[in-house]
Amino acid sequence: MAVSVVMPALEMAQETGKLVSWLKEEGDPVRKGEILLEVETDKAVVEVEAAGDGILAGVTAKPGDVVQVGRTIAWLVQPGEAPPATASRDVATGRRTDTVAGPPAAAAPTVGVPTGGARISPKARRLAQEKGVDLSRLKGSGSGGEILADDILAAANVALGSGPGDTATQSLESGRHRGLTPSPVSSIGRLMAERTTQSWTTVPHFFVTRDLDAGALSAARERMLPAIDRSHGVKVTYTDLLVAIAARTLTKHPRLNASWTAEGIVSHEDVNIALAMAVENAVVTAVIPRADRAAVADIAVRRRDLAERARAGRLQPSDIAGATFTISNLGMFEVDAFTAIIVPPQAAILAVGAIADRVVPVDGTPGVRPMMTITLSCDHRVVDGARAAEFMRDLATAITSPQL
Repeated sequence: MAVSVVMPALEMAQETGKLVSWLKEEGDPVRKGEILLEVETDKAVVEVEAAGDGILAGVTAKPGDVVQVGRTIAWLVQPGEAPPATASRDVATGRRTDTVAGPPAAAAPTVGVPTGGARISPKARRLAQEKGVDLSRLKGSGSGGEILADDILAAANVALGSGPGDTATQSLESGRHRGLTPSPVSSIGRLMAERTTQSWTTVPHFFVTRDLDAGALSAARERMLPAIDRSHGVKVTYTDLLVAIAARTLTKHPRLNASWTAEGIVSHEDVNIALAMAVENAVVTAVIPRADRAAVADIAVRRRDLAERARAGRLQPSDIAGATFTISNLGMFEVDAFTAIIVPPQAAILAVGAIADRVVPVDGTPGVRPMMTITLSCDHRVVDGARAAEFMRDLATAITSPQL
């Protein structure tokens, strides 16, 4: 029996995916679990495994295509078997066409048809209404001519820059005449920009900051380093310790491990900590699942593995899915403090600054201590100020007394 290969949904609220490459040629035999294709999201280039055994056939998407989530892009068939095909009506034109059969319609986001006849995703339609974009004059960039969110944003930018008094546009055009051209942005970078903009403009952020004595945390790391290095071959970092401490603290504060949805607040049973990792031209977030139950050594091994594969562009779908809370540590870059933008639908993200010596009161007299600043960004729809303060109080206690 033929097995469909569909564009997977690797993230919540994902509507499309960009096909980076096929790792098998049409006609090649494929085994279940083999890496079959690479898909690019706003977080990473992700390897997708084959869902079954068979021969790759009926490929309808090529590298570079942006494809709707849930759409069938190939089949895994048995020897002598042809890829299934069904007669369907083309949404945009109304003509009957032979198309490769896909999964049930519920597997993909509902797509509407604007006045001009092109298909459009619900997200793009909402953006068009917000930005005042005329859909009847818009040509979609999706693989089937679908109008995507990027098309709406591009059209809105053109509309904003079309007036004679737009000095920013005039300046840019003047720069082009002088040989200055905009630097190209990768699709990961563009999608990341879209998501962070959406979060910043739609999620009501507020921030809670604490300055902490990191002396006990440093001492705990020094104690653990030799043993874990010998047993697991990995050096424990401050990030590893913070993942373990934050995850255990989150079990006492479930509202910080929750998400805002249209139906209400959803509390997550597992504590899955995402780590923001810098890769070339972008930042990705990779997940340490059930971090509240993981030993520090296991967290360190997982973190190292994720970082290596993120830099190589070889993250798996499971590596970026299911995060319930994010930690962004810029201490290694000697950043004292910063605030981070929430990654929807999570309720909070923790920003960690560098550990540095500061003059602070010690038993009533000035002293020099290794201090660090942590800042919690919260979604006010899910978390109020009191809950955030209580979480930060318990987190500070755990960081300053990690032996407990």
